[in-house]
Amino acid sequence: MNVFARYAPFIQDYIYRSGWQSLRAVQNAAGDAIFGTEENVLLTASTASGKTEAAFFPILTLLDEAPSRTVGVLYIAPLKALINDQFGRLNDLCEEEGIAVTRWHGDASQTRKRKLLKKPSGILQITPESLESLMINKHMEIPSLFGDLRFIVIDEVHALLRADRGLQTFCLIERLCSLAGCDPRRIGLSATIGDPELAGQFLAAGSGRGTLIPRFDGGKEIWRLSMEHFFNSAPQADEGKPTPAGTPPTEAPTDAAPKAADPGIGYIFEHTRGKKCLIFTNSREECESVCQSLRQYCEANHEPDRFLIHHGNLSASYRESAEEEMKDDDSLMSVCATATLELGVDIGRLERAFQIDAPFTVSGFLQRMGRTGRRGDPSEMWFVMREDHPEARAMLPDSIPWYLIQGIALVQLYAEERFVEPPRMDRLPYSLLYHQTMSTLASHGEMTAGELASRVLTLSCFRRVTQEDYRLLLRHLMQIDHISRTETGGLILGLAGERVVNDYKFYAVFLENIEYTVRSGPEQLGTIVKPPPVGDKIAIAGRVWVVEEVDHKRREVFCTLVKGNIPAYFGDVAGDIHTHILERMYRVLSEDTQYPYLMPHAVCRLADARETFRRSLMAERPLVHLGGKMWALFPWVGTYAFLAMERFLKLRCAKRLGLKGLQSSRPYYMQFTMQAGEAEFYEIVCEEADREFDPMELVYPKEVPVFEKYDAYVPEELVRKGFAYGVLDAAGMKTRIRSWKKFGGTQDEA
Repeated sequence: MNVFARYAPFIQDYIYRSGWQSLRAVQNAAGDAIFGTEENVLLTASTASGKTEAAFFPILTLLDEAPSRTVGVLYIAPLKALINDQFGRLNDLCEEEGIAVTRWHGDASQTRKRKLLKKPSGILQITPESLESLMINKHMEIPSLFGDLRFIVIDEVHALLRADRGLQTFCLIERLCSLAGCDPRRIGLSATIGDPELAGQFLAAGSGRGTLIPRFDGGKEIWRLSMEHFFNSAPQADEGKPTPAGTPPTEAPTDAAPKAADPGIGYIFEHTRGKKCLIFTNSREECESVCQSLRQYCEANHEPDRFLIHHGNLSASYRESAEEEMKDDDSLMSVCATATLELGVDIGRLERAFQIDAPFTVSGFLQRMGRTGRRGDPSEMWFVMREDHPEARAMLPDSIPWYLIQGIALVQLYAEERFVEPPRMDRLPYSLLYHQTMSTLASHGEMTAGELASRVLTLSCFRRVTQEDYRLLLRHLMQIDHISRTETGGLILGLAGERVVNDYKFYAVFLENIEYTVRSGPEQLGTIVKPPPVGDKIAIAGRVWVVEEVDHKRREVFCTLVKGNIPAYFGDVAGDIHTHILERMYRVLSEDTQYPYLMPHAVCRLADARETFRRSLMAERPLVHLGGKMWALFPWVGTYAFLAMERFLKLRCAKRLGLKGLQSSRPYYMQFTMQAGEAEFYEIVCEEADREFDPMELVYPKEVPVFEKYDAYVPEELVRKGFAYGVLDAAGMKTRIRSWKKFGGTQDEA
């Protein structure tokens, strides 16, 4: 097909005005798929490859040929910043043709929203949360708004594949289509899809259509990549050692940095000077801390402040000011950011991105790398890995630079295999089930239990939820007055339920940052944002504490002081790290490969880690003797298989092994004491793994593992079931343990 010739005249004019010489491969492929079929379409191409235009040029052409009587295109994006960015681009394209483009989110103009309600047309851009609000508060308007909806475009669809927010988005799409009586095609856009076929199934769920995934040559990816390691105090890993041949030289920092500087932050300070950069951190707290430190460098060096900040807890004015500043190509400011700038917001020509420590996913690495390299330049990222020197008495596991190894594994997995984390298709989302039940009742008013079930349980993401589970949920919600039964036997929101639904925070299914007070006996220690599970350690008030109890209703954490001198792990709360990443980390430590992007400190730190790995016999088997009755276990499995293994050892093996004091640095290693010897350990755990047991047996007695936002309103037995079958990876754990059978009986007793 001659895709350009098929485009509407106003789109051809736009292309001429923009000075394009030809269409890109993704635009030709998208045109063939959208013009030539009636299927859903998943467009996967690198950042800044023109995916948005690739989707909208044919969509707008079809709407130009047969105008819609209502909103013709619903564009859903995970961030307001992305909507604001795309609004400008779409408005430029549509304005002369008189096609309305309307933003609908919390910061958008009420006037434009009212205008759309009076005369629905064109393109509506919205976040999942604002779509939820629209479904509840404008329920009667849905048919007139979307009755002739032709397309739903879902941008950055990979960001919606692994959590409740994505499932919420597709629930809302199914509900909207049912209510409006429309049958739109779905167009998914993403730069980082690991398993396109699975993602295509996810995109199509409940649509009655298949998903077409166009194949095309996207051109060669060129990266400029470096990874350096810093101890937070002297000496550095390569001090007094010869630099291996072929190692790139470290650019020497100037004398401007303060003498007592944090070397890693000082390195970033020096290499952002005179450039426009992004500095990514893995948490909001770290983002604030890094930005504050960099601004202090400016002050100490009598330089003007050249650092901005951008994260989800800042006001719209702060976020948008940072975005606008960065769009100025003459600006030499740099922005400290979290994932809020990870997605496809165009912030102009960035010279490089920095990443402090390793992100949790290959997808996150690729998205952050993709912020640079726009407008024809290669993508450029500098990793900065930081750690404290291990204490003199620290045990073996603390001498491995886990973030450095993880960072190398993320890069190698994509470079060698094009691996990106697949969608999670097998969860039991009971928290979301509560949310969509309450949302549906709030939208429709009184319904019979059968009507409610027919609208909610038929949504594709609840296919694993049984009718008995749903009856249990509804009975519980009536007991706690979230749902009430009317005199005629119908169901409506109860008083307690109305309070939840009428709060604007109800529209979001992700947890906001809620602070928990930390107490030890009568003493208040301070506050934390995300309480860890019972048994985990936290650092507060200059000491280490073990969590004894978490009261989610009162938002209190009760803990006791840790005795002994085993160092705790104080990294970020581990995200959902995939097993394949841990397996590649093992290979990083066991192979002799020299990676060309490693800088001198990192080369030497990796060499030290590999030597430790070999000397400790970690390379040969997963269980390592630390001395006395202390052992370390390195399972090399992802977060949820690791979590299952912790519980398996404590609940099913501890008595036979004489195992006590198990402490974890999730998902890297566990430390514990045990009476059993090495061969006996392997024999017992393999024997227990071969026995049939219900994953529910891995939930502690009386434990209610609240993971998601609305779990507190779900019956305890469903929370436990959702955790056991939808969070814990018991199958992955069993597979790994069974691979250890070769070690049983082959080593001397310790």
